[in-house]
Amino acid sequence: MKWQGRRGSSNVRTSKGGGKLIGGGIGGIVIAGILWLVFGVNPMTALQTGQVVTGGGGTSTEPATSTDRDTQFVKVVLADTEEVWHQIFSEAGSTYKEPSLILFNGQVSSACGSASAATGPFYCPGDQTVYLDTSFFVEMRQNLGIAGDQQGSGGQDNQGKAGDFAQAYVIAHEVGHHVQTLLGITQQVGEASRQVTRAEANKLSVLQELQADCFAGVWAQRNQERVQFLEAGDIDEAINAAGQIGDDRLARASGGAVVPDNFTHGTSQQRIQWFTRGLESGNVQSCDTFSGAL
Repeated sequence: MKWQGRRGSSNVRTSKGGGKLIGGGIGGIVIAGILWLVFGVNPMTALQTGQVVTGGGGTSTEPATSTDRDTQFVKVVLADTEEVWHQIFSEAGSTYKEPSLILFNGQVSSACGSASAATGPFYCPGDQTVYLDTSFFVEMRQNLGIAGDQQGSGGQDNQGKAGDFAQAYVIAHEVGHHVQTLLGITQQVGEASRQVTRAEANKLSVLQELQADCFAGVWAQRNQERVQFLEAGDIDEAINAAGQIGDDRLARASGGAVVPDNFTHGTSQQRIQWFTRGLESGNVQSCDTFSGAL
């Protein structure tokens, strides 16, 4: 993945661990425009709940510390999401509100509560912030078996940081949850989930997560059109990452039973399918996972 030399976002901050860093307040955004009508939703007050890309993390012996290179990478990826979503919202006659991103080490407090590295990357709609533990880079290389080229095309030195695009996919997924919050989808899922059984609420969660995967694919396609950042093997990295964090695969890896009613993020096949759909279309309208479920 080619990322060096592009603008880095000014919305990335760092917490040294245990400190409370809360993002900006919730603003009322009215989303108008034909593009959004496919979802049939209206923005409401954000919930105090977060969306996580994967349900848990392992323990690593490698020091989980953020490097300057890691931080700059995150800033560039977040800036790329800002550019793409500003464009998409503008095409719909609206304005995109950028999220914050907090890099933390060990533990952090958010408007959705406290979290640790075991939580995995997550988005909190309560403060419209993505939270990313610095062990994220280590976990993706070691526990998820994600690999990539050690050197990008044009001589870009990746300094042993394999799987850049897989990491970018996860960040884009969390930003996808921010888009859902701006559109009111997060709020409608929360309201509907409180009125149904746990199994039915889990199904709604799966649909929400798969839509965030699709939004990540849309971002990748639109960003490719904008800056031609993809390299050979990048798409395979993201598809591998999506497959590795499917609920069915995680259940088998933990030695537990595969119980679909307990799924909250979708199977490996579903996650790959919806990311690919967004990637191939580059169109938000292709990401209606709900199809009347709300």
